[in-house]
Amino acid sequence: MKWLRESFSLFMAAGMIASTSAFASSHREAPITALDHKADITDMYAFVSYGPNQSPNTPGSKVTIIMNVDPLLEPANGPNWFPFDPNILYEIHIDNDHDAKTDIAFQIRFQTQFQIPTIPVALAGIGDHGANAPGTSTLVVPPQIRDFNNPGLNLRQTYTITMVKYRKDRHHDEDCDDDVVESVELTNADGSPFFALPTNNGPRTMNYDDLFKAATYHLNNGISVLAGTVDDPFFIDLGATFDTVNYRTLGSGVPGVLTDTEDAAKQNFASDTVSGYAVNTIALEVPIEMLTKTGKIESANSPAATIGIWGTTSRPRVTVRHSSNPATHFGPYRQVQRMGNPLINELVIGIGSKDRWSMDQPTNDKQFANFFLDPPIVHVVEALYGGALKVPSAPRTDLLPLVTYAAPIAAPGTPAGPIADLLRLNTGVPPTPLASASRLGLIGGDAAGYPNGRRLFDDVVDITLRVAVGGVLQTKFNMFPNNRLGDGVNVNDVAFRTEFPYLADSPSGRNRRHIDPGEPGGGPIN
Repeated sequence: MKWLRESFSLFMAAGMIASTSAFASSHREAPITALDHKADITDMYAFVSYGPNQSPNTPGSKVTIIMNVDPLLEPANGPNWFPFDPNILYEIHIDNDHDAKTDIAFQIRFQTQFQIPTIPVALAGIGDHGANAPGTSTLVVPPQIRDFNNPGLNLRQTYTITMVKYRKDRHHDEDCDDDVVESVELTNADGSPFFALPTNNGPRTMNYDDLFKAATYHLNNGISVLAGTVDDPFFIDLGATFDTVNYRTLGSGVPGVLTDTEDAAKQNFASDTVSGYAVNTIALEVPIEMLTKTGKIESANSPAATIGIWGTTSRPRVTVRHSSNPATHFGPYRQVQRMGNPLINELVIGIGSKDRWSMDQPTNDKQFANFFLDPPIVHVVEALYGGALKVPSAPRTDLLPLVTYAAPIAAPGTPAGPIADLLRLNTGVPPTPLASASRLGLIGGDAAGYPNGRRLFDDVVDITLRVAVGGVLQTKFNMFPNNRLGDGVNVNDVAFRTEFPYLADSPSGRNRRHIDPGEPGGGPIN
């Protein structure tokens, strides 16, 4: 790990890398996905898996990858709630030879079944035996939903996962059937289907905990999977962010600037706008040797250890809508959105280019280089502080290494590859025990944190405020207030699990709580 320590020191001293994103996650970030919520990827996460009793400096054996879609789901919003769209192809892509093209893909497709089409709601249940019509034995309400065979799970979804490997010498910009060398559908040992976890609409209707456990599948090949509705793990004062970066005034007396005590605290001093909302997730845990080019677990100083990850959603090329019948879909799939690092599309790419970015391939990202070299959002924040905040001047070449394979994430000798938005992860860096993990990732001295992959608890908002706007990786900018920029939301509103799938339960539709400014845990209104 000497290489990693030396690279990290160089990283801190010379400002070798910075995030090109700022302030929020990718919730409805482009015109095309503002109109197509089901295809909207909110977040991508990728990290070396850890356990509740993780030992320090112990290499990992698996990688967890999470793709979240369909933002800001209100768990009380029945009667249909939030099924995955059967007409969307959900994909998780892996680049393991540093050319920003797909070497391995996990393709996920969903199917929907209505178990009792005459019932007006998607979820219904009560007690051990349900409820009968008064004075009769006619069942009107099914029993509480505790498994996937209960008819109260009226709208029930299953899904398939196909692992696809592509040719190394392909020449296509998109993944084509001609380039496929292996395609394997993942299956349960007993041949049963994968069921999607429904939203937690309330304690009378379902035992969500039992369903969560049943929906977490561990396969014979070492892969684990979960798909369904969970707590949205992103945390941010979204309302203040989109009020033209109108962050709260906390202990420092400067809006959007934390004190040392606030910065170190594992609590929130402002409203987590995403609190109480759910999101649809696809979570995979995959043995590292299935993802690397060599088929082995590589050490952190090996160029083969670092992989690139991104997610996409695609729809059939043609949709025909009939006035009285369901729509029909046909033709090859065409990409609607993609995502690697958080927020690049949302607050870096100009609105006139957002749809092009969404539908293009990572290998073509050089066309967007001007947005990285001089992000307009940086000038917005600088102007708002009226000269009190000094930021690096353009061209911001310190931002480019995030979109290439470079130190301190990738080992020396790793091909840089083309400019491309990929979430890069060095699979050889050991996971950090939770007790010593930093929400600030790499700039907090935690080698296993963002932007070396991204864990659920990594505070990408504060990291990117300080790095992309404040320029703290350059010595002359690593000072107050640049190194204390933050929105005051340090943690998620509920605790994460400490093992796969790591995600927290969907808020209860009956009892969910959105934490607002002015109430306990929501921070000040001003």
